[in-house]
Amino acid sequence: MPEPAVRPALSRVGLTGVEAVVRLGVSERSAQPFAARIECMLEPDPALAGGPRFEDTVTDVLREVVAGPAAMRAERLARELAERARERARARVAEVTITARFPERRPAPVSGTPTQEISTLHARALASARGTRRTVGVSAQGITAAPHAQAVLAARSRERLAAEGFAPAQIARVLDHIPVATHDQRGTGTLHLGCPEEESFEFDVPALLDIVEGAMSSEIYELMKRSDEGAVVERAHRRPRTPGDCVAAMIAGVVERFAELPDSAVVSATQESFETIHRHCAIAERTGTLGELRAELASR
Repeated sequence: MPEPAVRPALSRVGLTGVEAVVRLGVSERSAQPFAARIECMLEPDPALAGGPRFEDTVTDVLREVVAGPAAMRAERLARELAERARERARARVAEVTITARFPERRPAPVSGTPTQEISTLHARALASARGTRRTVGVSAQGITAAPHAQAVLAARSRERLAAEGFAPAQIARVLDHIPVATHDQRGTGTLHLGCPEEESFEFDVPALLDIVEGAMSSEIYELMKRSDEGAVVERAHRRPRTPGDCVAAMIAGVVERFAELPDSAVVSATQESFETIHRHCAIAERTGTLGELRAELASR
């Protein structure tokens, strides 16, 4: 087949699914190696056609930055990649996303059994002539207990206890001491914080992780004893939450924990629950500036 006589301008070019080990950390002393997947996409300038292949440019930049000796924060690494790729390729826009899995060591809630929980770190940078926008985020798994089914079962329990002659005060004591059953789900919470081009501030990744895990009905643990399992199930059933409840808790956590950030910071929270008594999943999302969210919560 002959080469086309006219080549249309491309919207985006780049590399996806690049796997690399990167050293991430606030400082050299805190740096750790992480297995990461990197995506780098460019928006070419049609007026500059005929230059070096974009794939070669992106590959060279990735090799220089990722293999460099200095450790850096994930959002800074994304920014460095995006800005170098845009400059080297003379592109209009360069977008870099980094996804890395990282461990968190903590004891099980009752037995104290050492366990290692794996969460996901997200970083993104969008470089253009206006500057570079950056976001950082985390995804973590937890358990959510369904409040609506629990309310139905609690009402039925009250009816049965009343039929057996229990007084209303006694029924209230029983239901207060014994968690009512409901269906539960394993869910994934994701929380991103971002700054516009004209701002530059650091993000506290451990704080983001605490907010995400604390927003669900309970944290989960990879290694547990029977006592730990009982504690996790009871905690979850004493804090039933829908995906919307989890998102609301994440937003409230950001407003409380990141009081020093400017109103221009962007917040994005998502909770997805993998239903147990349905074939579908439930999801809730909220995105807005920190200023908008602060005003909304203050008005309630």
